Amino acid sequence: MSAAPSTVYERLRQEVLVRLDAERIDPATNPERVRTLVARTVAEYQQSAEAGGDVRLRDTREMAERLLAAVTAYGPLTDVLTRPEVEEVFIEGARVTYLDRGGRLHGLAAPTTEEENRAVVDRLLAPTTRALDTRNPLVQARVMDGAARLSAAIPPVAESLSATIRRHSRRRHSLGSLVEGGSLSGPAAALLRTVVQGWSSILISGQPGAGKTSLLTALVAAAPPGRCIRVCEEIRELTVPLTHGSYYETRPPSSSGESAITLRDLVRFCLGMRVELLVVGEVRGPEAFELTRAINAGCGFACTVHANSGQDALEALVNAAIMAGEQVPEAMVRKVFASAIDLVVHVDLVDRGDGVARREVREIVAVMPNVGDVFATEPLFTRPDGPGTPLEWTGVLPTSIARFERHLPAGTTLRSVLAGDRDHAAEAGWDADAPVDAGVSRP
Repeated sequence: MSAAPSTVYERLRQEVLVRLDAERIDPATNPERVRTLVARTVAEYQQSAEAGGDVRLRDTREMAERLLAAVTAYGPLTDVLTRPEVEEVFIEGARVTYLDRGGRLHGLAAPTTEEENRAVVDRLLAPTTRALDTRNPLVQARVMDGAARLSAAIPPVAESLSATIRRHSRRRHSLGSLVEGGSLSGPAAALLRTVVQGWSSILISGQPGAGKTSLLTALVAAAPPGRCIRVCEEIRELTVPLTHGSYYETRPPSSSGESAITLRDLVRFCLGMRVELLVVGEVRGPEAFELTRAINAGCGFACTVHANSGQDALEALVNAAIMAGEQVPEAMVRKVFASAIDLVVHVDLVDRGDGVARREVREIVAVMPNVGDVFATEPLFTRPDGPGTPLEWTGVLPTSIARFERHLPAGTTLRSVLAGDRDHAAEAGWDADAPVDAGVSRP
């Protein structure tokens, strides 16, 4: 029986790889030699097939280009991994799907195999210090020169190869750009910028893909340049240039015996480095307890957490801190967070009726100091008419108004900013994206 085209392709791909290894050709440095070898391999196969015994190739040029992409780029995934409108790529065995910016799910048109997809994952991991094998069946890494985050699993953890490649936006988000995109209103952006000028703490919540990292990026960018900012992430996604501070990334245990460096380790480490704004990309585990130490140390923090509302986010943070196993009563943890967190900003993915999902801030709530069994919060900005409608100020002022107003330009009140009094704000030189002095005094 003649072989199927997909089987022929896999056979030729393996043969090309064997020949490249035998002739010691590096695809990265000798692309022309690779092209010549691929062309020769395809021609020899076609000649043999015409003599009988194998299926003939319908288009030798197409096969050669597909093989060339497989060994020099990312095979059939090359296109989706380089197109700017593709945000996330999903691999499940031989099946590949991807999400565009509008949140639409598409299937990959080009044929592929699980073996080929595994080769793509291995190529993505090659420049990193992380490997995917039987001893390490789960891996997360920054790939494509830091332009994407790869999460991958293989058997026995997964049924087959299961991977997600999340591409980071090349755009540097600011509060102003989020206003332009409809995620924020001008007054809400002004509030966030005012809060981040001081030693404040902000929690960002939302579902995966809702824009938490984009908003966190904008907040970091809005902080005073003289502030010492230290950013801890499992896999680095934030890319804001820091004048004073640095970025830190976790490390899994290595096969050579190097110990793991966890997110909790990084947060604890940063607390010994005179940090003024501690940023944690995503809080999911015991690192949450270290944030209580940050509060006691007097520094502000900003972090994200997966949750369905601002209220749920606060509870999730407490639960994560308790799971650190430090035997601290829940009531005490709750009291510490309630006294220190100024705002919770909840973001969401919204379909505004045209089938395109958009990211928007759903609510901004102030956290009130309390000692009860639940957090007391006060909505500052909401969308009273539902998703996709304007984000409006509720008329409520945060309890820390005096602390926030000291960072506003002279003659500007927080009430005038939240009410959207642009004339009043403009007269005082207030702008959501205006530069600030590096030497902001500590409250």
